[in-house]
Amino acid sequence: MSSIMVTGARGMLGSEIVRTLGSAHAVVGVDIGEFDIRDADATVDAIRRVSPDIVVNCAAYTDVDGAESSRELAFAVNATGAGNVGRAAADARALMIQISTDYVFDGEKNLPYVESDAPNPLSVYGESKLAGEQAVAESGCECLILRTAWLYGHGCPNFVETMLRLAGEQKPLRVVDDQEGMPTSSSDLAMIVAGILSTGVRGLVNATNSGSCSWFTFARRILDLSGSSDIIIEPVRTEEFPRPAKRPRRSVLSLARLTESLGWEPRPWGEALADYLTERQGR
Repeated sequence: MSSIMVTGARGMLGSEIVRTLGSAHAVVGVDIGEFDIRDADATVDAIRRVSPDIVVNCAAYTDVDGAESSRELAFAVNATGAGNVGRAAADARALMIQISTDYVFDGEKNLPYVESDAPNPLSVYGESKLAGEQAVAESGCECLILRTAWLYGHGCPNFVETMLRLAGEQKPLRVVDDQEGMPTSSSDLAMIVAGILSTGVRGLVNATNSGSCSWFTFARRILDLSGSSDIIIEPVRTEEFPRPAKRPRRSVLSLARLTESLGWEPRPWGEALADYLTERQGR
């Protein structure tokens, strides 16, 4: 049994990691109410008091479009804050697990991205998360950086919940069909984190559900599985649906390193989505 601190513990991913790891480890979940990772001294003091074996940093600024007009805040949390957690983990001699994103890539590669591919983020959010990766790597802590993608889960706004809400309005939808990625269940990512703890793998690892699709295909599956197959969805090009932040056209990640490390492959995104929607009905 390990002693584990999870920052951002009340968020979508953090709460799942606390729940999943709590069955086998001594887990302390903290959030901004306990301390702010932007405060270096408070971060060191908080982690020193707990003296964990592992720190999982789920605290993040995740508003991709909002980051375009809040660059300073995005970098303060995702870059400076992550570095503060890394240095505090080093002080406590703890392993740090940092959660990053597929948006560190520009989406121009035709094959899945491997961990050694050169990043080239298109958005402030992607830039801030890449800076966070670098800050953690340079902090002196032992670290594992997990790049995930298109995350959804219970309790927080996400694409799945947005589609279900819009479907409830019984109006035709327009969804981008020329951006491809890997929808990932936060509960499945938590299970990946649980599985990877005992492997000894370090450095960069891509961590998502398996398989890829477009936002349009993702939306269509959400509605079909939730009993809203009658809702019309129009596939549109990115240029027809302008957003403040530019997204990569194809941010598909290779899971070869993750699968080799775990000894098993994460399940397909459609299977994970079906379970999420079933669980959601029971809540």
